[in-house]
Amino acid sequence: MTAVEPEDRRRIVAPPSMAVLATDALRGMIFSGELALGERLVEARLTERLGVSRPPLREALQTLAHEGLVVTHPRRGATVRTLTRHDVFEIVTLREELESFAVQLALPVRSEARLERCREALRVFEAAGRAGDETRFMQRKFDFHLEIVALAGHSRITETYRSLSFQMLLCFALNRAARRDVETLLDNVERHRELLEVIEAGDPEDARRALAEHGHGSFLLDVVDQLDGGTPESEEWLAARRALR
Repeated sequence: MTAVEPEDRRRIVAPPSMAVLATDALRGMIFSGELALGERLVEARLTERLGVSRPPLREALQTLAHEGLVVTHPRRGATVRTLTRHDVFEIVTLREELESFAVQLALPVRSEARLERCREALRVFEAAGRAGDETRFMQRKFDFHLEIVALAGHSRITETYRSLSFQMLLCFALNRAARRDVETLLDNVERHRELLEVIEAGDPEDARRALAEHGHGSFLLDVVDQLDGGTPESEEWLAARRALR
């Protein structure tokens, strides 16, 4: 007698639409830096580049505009969202505070399962680096940091951190574009492996210090200096970061 397969295994799943595929492709091009922040998105070029017609491309651009990755301008089309100096100040400082608070609550780790999710996220992150897939690499990098935050077992911190994902990935893309000649993908992975080793050791202050040094050492201030939109708050923060170099 032939066993009956569970219903969910027999279910036919519709393939992603062309608009979804175009959205994923464009999002990846932004996160990898292939499409630069502020770059004008010319429909004719993108339809040829992606092999899609204009309707799905326009739907993809609308989705990315909703996510905050693309800005549409009346009669001028769309551009990749840019970042100001104050944007970077807000994104980076909020990210660092959330991570610091999370490890303070998390360590020493009380859940081996949560720690194993961090190790698995690092393995997937490393695989993306070995494959040279910059788009996937950036996304897996965020996933690794998200699992570090999730060690705290504090769902509201985790969800707040997750809500910053697209903004953080824009910062990652900005920074990665400037660091290609400074650090390889696997060098980047090794820095994250060292961070996880400190976290596994279980001392909250050591982990917070390692997180601070991890951020200070990896973000190129020269990149931020090229941006417009400074404020007294962002300039004070940048001056403090420079003093740590």
